[in-house]
Amino acid sequence: MDPYKYRPSSAFNSQFWTTNSGAPVWNNNSSLTVGTRGPILLEDYHLVEKIANFDRERIPERVVHARGASAKGFFEVTHDISHLTCADFLRAPGVQTPVIVRFSTVIHERGSPETLRDPRGFAVKFYTREGNFDLVGNNFPVFFVRDGMKFPDMVHALKPNPKSHIQENWRIVDFFSHHPESLHMFSFLFDDLGVPQDYRHMEGSGVNTYTLISKAGKAHYVKFHWKPTCGVKVLLEEEAIKVGGANHSHATQDLYDSIAAGNYPEWKLYIQTIDPDHEDRFDFDPLDVTKTWPEDILPLQPVGRLVLNKNIDNFFAENEQLAFCPAIVVPGVYYSDDKLLQTRIFSYADTQRHRLGPNYLQLPVNAPKSAHHNNHHEGFMNFMHRDEEVNYFPSRYDPVRHAESFPIPPAIFNGKREKVSFDQLLNADMEHLLTRSNPGNNFFVCEGNATYIYPPRSHECIIEKENNFKQPGERYRSWEPDRQDRFIRRWVDALSDPRVTHEIRSIWISYWSQADRSLGQKLASHLNVRPSF
Repeated sequence: MDPYKYRPSSAFNSQFWTTNSGAPVWNNNSSLTVGTRGPILLEDYHLVEKIANFDRERIPERVVHARGASAKGFFEVTHDISHLTCADFLRAPGVQTPVIVRFSTVIHERGSPETLRDPRGFAVKFYTREGNFDLVGNNFPVFFVRDGMKFPDMVHALKPNPKSHIQENWRIVDFFSHHPESLHMFSFLFDDLGVPQDYRHMEGSGVNTYTLISKAGKAHYVKFHWKPTCGVKVLLEEEAIKVGGANHSHATQDLYDSIAAGNYPEWKLYIQTIDPDHEDRFDFDPLDVTKTWPEDILPLQPVGRLVLNKNIDNFFAENEQLAFCPAIVVPGVYYSDDKLLQTRIFSYADTQRHRLGPNYLQLPVNAPKSAHHNNHHEGFMNFMHRDEEVNYFPSRYDPVRHAESFPIPPAIFNGKREKVSFDQLLNADMEHLLTRSNPGNNFFVCEGNATYIYPPRSHECIIEKENNFKQPGERYRSWEPDRQDRFIRRWVDALSDPRVTHEIRSIWISYWSQADRSLGQKLASHLNVRPSF
C-alpha cells in the first residue's frame, strides 16, 4: 500500500468539505444550535475542530490583534443601574474598579504601522471584587459575519495571500460577496473612521449582545458603548501616509506620552437595553452582530467613566501576556444567544491556552485581584504556590463550599439540533421571509450579455430577519457629500483589482444599490458596469 496515496493535500482532491478525519461536512456556514436561534451545542465537533485549528495557526504572535498598546486606570460608576444588574462593580455611583485596557489593530502583524485601514480592538479588563470581567470589543459597533463558523474563513480572506504574503483586495471582495450582511461593517471600515487618528480619539463598543440580570432575575439584552471625552478624530489617506511614514508606532506613543504628561484619556460608558420579551418589535434580530440598535428608539443610558492614568510597567508582561476572553463575566452580566459571542466564549480562552499556556490566568496581569480557589494544578508554567493536600471536591478536610447562587437568563430552549440553511428556510415559506427581511431582493445587474440576480439563491440564510441593506444605506445617507465621495473612491479602488471578476464586481454593485440606489449607480458608473433596476 502506498503510504502517501491519501496524505493531506490542498490540491482540492475531495469534492466536498470534510473534517480533519475525513468525515463529510454538509454545512460549513452554520453552527449547530438548539432551534433556529438557540445556543450553540458543544457537540458541534466540526465547529470546535475548525475553531481549535484556527486558534493554533500562529505562534507566538496573536492570530488577530497582534499589534497593540495597553494602559491602566480605573472605571467609576456615575449613574445607578442597579435595577438592571446585580453586578457588584456596578452597585452604586462612586464605586471605582481598577482596569487595564488594550487597544490594537486587528488584521496586520505585530510590527505593522498603526496607520493602516483596519478595525481597532478595544478590550477592557475589570478587576472586580467578584473576579475579573473582560469586555472585549472593537471601535466599530458591528461585525462582518454573524456566525463564528465563518470567522476563520473571514480572517483568512483579510490576511495576506498565503502564497505571496500580500494582502489583496480580490480575496477580500470575493469572500464577502457571499455575505451581504458584511455591508454594515464595511460602511464603517471604508468610511473615514477606518483609520483613527490615535487610540485616544476613537470610540469603543462591546459589539456583541450581552445580558444584564437584576437581583430579581429579570434579564435585559445589553450593548456597551465607549465614547471618548476628547472627541473622535481620524486620519484621511494623505495624513495617514505622512504620519505612518514618520512613526509606525504613532498611536502607541501618543497613548504613552499623553498619560506620562498627565493628560489622561477618558471615555464615558453608555448602554442600550432591550427587554427580551420585546425583541420581535424590531425589523432586525437584536442578537445579530451585523446590526446596530437605533438610538432614537433605544437611547444611550450613561453608566460610568473610564480613566487611564498609568502607563504599563513592562510591554511584554502587561501587553503581550495580557489576555482577554468574552467568557469571563461576573454575576449580573451574562451571555446571549448571539452566535458569534457563543463561539468567542470558547475561542478566546482556547487561543490563550495555546499562546500562553494552560495557566495563563496565573500571570499577574491576568490574575483576579479577588480571592480565588479551585483545584486546577500542575501543567506548563504553573507558578502558584500550593501546600494543600486536598485537591478534589467535595472533601470533609477542606471547608471550601459552593458560592451563593446568582441569577442567569431564565429562557427555556426547545428545538431540534440543526444547522439552518437557506434551503431549509426556503421550504418554510422563504418567499415571505425574503420579502420581509430583504426588501427589493429581486435586483438585477447586467454584465455584457449576462444578467445576474442578487442575492444569489445559494446564499446561506441563518436568521429570519437578515435586513442586510437598510442600516448601511441609512448610514451612507447621513454623511456629507465629500465623505460619501471618499467612501465611493475606496470601493472603486478595491473593486478595480485586476483579479476581481465581472460577477464579483456586479454583486457588490447590486448590494450597495440595495443599500442606496444612488450609491450603486455611482459605483457602476465608475466601474463601467450597467445596473438594471
